[in-house]
Amino acid sequence: MIPILTSRRLRLRPWIVEDDAAAFEVYSHTEVASWLSPAMDAVRDRHEMRLVLQHWVAENHRSPNPTGRWAIELTEQNRVIGGMTLLYLPPGRMDLEIGWQLAPAYWGHGYASEAGHALAHWAFESPGVDEVFAVVRPANARGAATAQRIGMEWVGETDKYYDLQLQVYRVRPADLDRPLADQQYGADQHQPPFR
Repeated sequence: MIPILTSRRLRLRPWIVEDDAAAFEVYSHTEVASWLSPAMDAVRDRHEMRLVLQHWVAENHRSPNPTGRWAIELTEQNRVIGGMTLLYLPPGRMDLEIGWQLAPAYWGHGYASEAGHALAHWAFESPGVDEVFAVVRPANARGAATAQRIGMEWVGETDKYYDLQLQVYRVRPADLDRPLADQQYGADQHQPPFR
């Protein structure tokens, strides 16, 4: 079972099927689905969202540590605003990928970087995890900026994942909390998250 993780403003918890309305607010938007790797069509209705969530819940029960899928919840409001993933990349399932998706209404507040930072910290507590990757489509400037705010560095471009041309970012434990001259955690300039 995947753990519940917390940061200053957020709680990352396992998805439940009853999150269908909030999840639909994230994954029904083309602006979100179009950037996902592997590609995913925008979810058409709540019934389809429930089916996706049923799959994710089942996947979480059989996922090896530290992999999983989390709902991102605003702690003070108990409101799901997005999702996080920590999954092995194909082919070979050797490289661990962190991914994030937020409802567009919550973009620009540093939530994705705060959640990503907390999830990366947790991943590095697992034996054998010494680096985590993010793959970003070349035109996704927002995704690239989020990877950098998490503390990731651009390491190149590849087409080995998902048969797509992708920008690759990587973070290692020693780099995760390295101060950056232009480090920003969103519009409200909050401090780096903690668990």
